[in-house]
Amino acid sequence: MLRNTKWRGPWWLIASLLVAANAPAASALIEFDTTDARTTFAVEQIESALAARAYQVERRNPDSSTLSRTRYQVAIRFGESRSVQAEGFAITGGPRGATTQYTIGSRDSAGAMYGGLELAEQIRAYGPNGVTELKRNPYMPLRGTKFNLPLDLRTPSYSDMSDSAQENIATVWDFDFWRAYLDQLARDRYNMVTLWNLHPFPSMVKVPEYPDVALDDVWRSKAKFDEDYSTRTIGLVTPAMLANKEVLKTLTIEQKIDFWRRVMAYAHDRNIAIHLVTWNVYTYGVDGKYGITDAIDNPKTRDYFRASVREMFRTYPLLAGMGLTVGENMGEASFQAKEDWALATYGQGVLDAARAQPQRQFRLIHRQHEAGAADIAATFAPVIAQPNVEFVFSFKYAQAHVLSSTRQTFHQGYLESLGARKTLWTLRNDDALMFRWAAPDFVREFVRNIPYEKSQGYYYGSDMWVWGREFLDLKPTSPRRLEIDKHWLPFLLWGRLGYDPSLDNGRIAALVAQRFPGVDAVKLLAAWQDASMIYPLVTGFHWGALDFQWYIEGSRSRPAPAKTASGFHSVETFIDQPAHPGTDNITIPQFVAGTAKGELPAGTTPPQVATKIDAHADTALAALAPFLRHPLAKKNADFASTLEDIRAMALLGKYYAAKIRGATELAIYRRTQRPEHQANAVRQLTLAAEFWKDYTRRTGGRYRNPVWTNRVGLVDWAELNAEVDHDVVIARAPAP
Repeated sequence: MLRNTKWRGPWWLIASLLVAANAPAASALIEFDTTDARTTFAVEQIESALAARAYQVERRNPDSSTLSRTRYQVAIRFGESRSVQAEGFAITGGPRGATTQYTIGSRDSAGAMYGGLELAEQIRAYGPNGVTELKRNPYMPLRGTKFNLPLDLRTPSYSDMSDSAQENIATVWDFDFWRAYLDQLARDRYNMVTLWNLHPFPSMVKVPEYPDVALDDVWRSKAKFDEDYSTRTIGLVTPAMLANKEVLKTLTIEQKIDFWRRVMAYAHDRNIAIHLVTWNVYTYGVDGKYGITDAIDNPKTRDYFRASVREMFRTYPLLAGMGLTVGENMGEASFQAKEDWALATYGQGVLDAARAQPQRQFRLIHRQHEAGAADIAATFAPVIAQPNVEFVFSFKYAQAHVLSSTRQTFHQGYLESLGARKTLWTLRNDDALMFRWAAPDFVREFVRNIPYEKSQGYYYGSDMWVWGREFLDLKPTSPRRLEIDKHWLPFLLWGRLGYDPSLDNGRIAALVAQRFPGVDAVKLLAAWQDASMIYPLVTGFHWGALDFQWYIEGSRSRPAPAKTASGFHSVETFIDQPAHPGTDNITIPQFVAGTAKGELPAGTTPPQVATKIDAHADTALAALAPFLRHPLAKKNADFASTLEDIRAMALLGKYYAAKIRGATELAIYRRTQRPEHQANAVRQLTLAAEFWKDYTRRTGGRYRNPVWTNRVGLVDWAELNAEVDHDVVIARAPAP
């Protein structure tokens, strides 16, 4: 039985509630080409931003109605503008009486998309009336990612000998992954994806001349992998691995082709050009069929590669380009023999495709790897001369460690060999793999220091890691989140600052605030950046150029560079290791010798480096304390994990600061025989061990351990803890 109850609140509250219930919602109009996928994607972001502020949004084509815009509280129109470049945009307008009106002007659909994304971002941060008029053109024309692609047990990538690759073989055949990945890249202003595989053809095309090479299904091996393998990735696939396999997906080659066509079409709708890049000469998956081998003088191999390149372009109309590497598996062949092979295979293959489709544009990327730009240009003259082929050079700008110094030096001789040509830079992050690194000031300065006049752009990524779905978290979401979502801020920085290096920390802090509402985003970003700066400070001082020579998060490499059986970089390694040539850091031997002579070379001394690292770590840890007590840390797992990553990076900094001091004191003791320096070394290395164990305890409680990494092998906290303790034993030994 219903009871008749009376409202006992004040009459004015009843009246206001009735008015609110019957009042029309705030309305917004967006006029745009509703048939354009790129603009539509941006409009969806604008709609979401307006909906969060209680606006009802109406869409329409600009010419579909003559209704006035003034009856809407917000009116947004996409239009043409010749005042901006390709992919550029201009946002004009603001409050106009009762209606706030904005126009997004662009030359193309890519610029319209980026302008719409910018407007959506400002509406989220500042509201519809707080949008600032601005004009932007892309700083770097090409802004890409490097994604090592583990297609199959039989067609591995360079990164397959790792947990990150093995856990992501199924991921790269998941369209939902690519949809989310490409959407985020578009928001971050990337316009290029490079997919890297040793020999992708059997898993992606069916070549008419060699039909039996094409592979059905997706395999992964269940065999135990060998931690030690060829760094040239020779012999990755063994009979034992093939005999003990599991089928992850049942797909015909035709279904595989359809899958990658869908991926490329979706990428095109986000203004992202897909490229395939290979190392050579690898014939994984061929199994000797048709007499194909990995010998560069085998005419059947040359014909097979030429046909495969041609067929890759023919099969995928939206494939923007291919890239090649010479030298990985070409033995002792001469430079010219390698280049002749590359021209006869990739060069002729792209020419076959380009001449058959003269209206289509093709791109061929030739990495400057064990080769020279001027000589490459001479060999590939027929390809360069083809009107619808863009021939692009590529160079490893920071070796394997982009997080080392904002000033890189390895390209200086290379620039001279380029002549009037430009290049595409490889930016390798084989440093921040576990933790959420983010230092906007570092990235901004790094991007501005890239030689602009010689640049076509860059692609950012790793060889040690596959940036698919994360696999480390001991309390994962289901499905596991994308790495690009976990590491959202560094990917945003390398994309957005490549498009617009004037993007300031105020806007970046606003994005952090949107991610973590209710926190002081300015202070959080500052703490995040302080902790992240430990990477370039340490790696700039303790320099191992290649991925297998140094991995900061595990303080290890392969055994040979470390001169230890485990690959751990001991106090001995820290004494002997060189500094990055782009820094002014003085090595420990230089410092000790200079101190003895009373003539220190100019530059930053090891104790000064340690002081800088400590300062960043201490500032980050002090700033972190109130955030760890914030209510959001208990409710938002992403926020809590971000805080713990910041703490882990800071503790890593405390470890390295103490280790550098300990190594320096030990080197002085060995030269002077003065016991106080040995005592200082023991004290600093004991302190370093305490920080390291705190670091590994906290990390091991959140992330998988051990982790099998590509290039440096197994990172096992228990093993490394023992190695850290051994540093103290080394320091206590009498000087020789």
